[in-house]
Amino acid sequence: MKLREFSSLLYQIKIANQELTSKFEKVTGFSLTRYELMMMLKETGKCSQKEIQHRLGIDSAAVTRHLKILEEKEYVIRERNKENNREFFVEITQKARMDLEICEKEHDRPQNPLYDVLSPTEEKQLQLLLKKLIKQEEV
Repeated sequence: MKLREFSSLLYQIKIANQELTSKFEKVTGFSLTRYELMMMLKETGKCSQKEIQHRLGIDSAAVTRHLKILEEKEYVIRERNKENNREFFVEITQKARMDLEICEKEHDRPQNPLYDVLSPTEEKQLQLLLKKLIKQEEV
């Protein structure tokens, strides 16, 4: 593949990301990053901000900004580590659990405009290609 073809491909991925992320937020009421952050906390339980940063692949300033917004909405609780005052632990609230559950019930339906664009086979192909591109797994 030539550089121009590759840059065009990357740009298409960027535009698709922007469009789908915007659509996700409009339909669910959650930013994609904050949704993923809360789901991670829901699935793993209390963890450090550093762990959130590592798992989501975003910088510490972005994690702090997202957590501040989630704290204001009473979706997370942050508390200092008593053994290391510079470190914070983060936990999801019951309110967040309930709102996530409502969101999932509303949007986990067949023919949802968020994700009815791809067939199940196409979804699997896309997942494999994305994993290969970001080198999460060898394909």
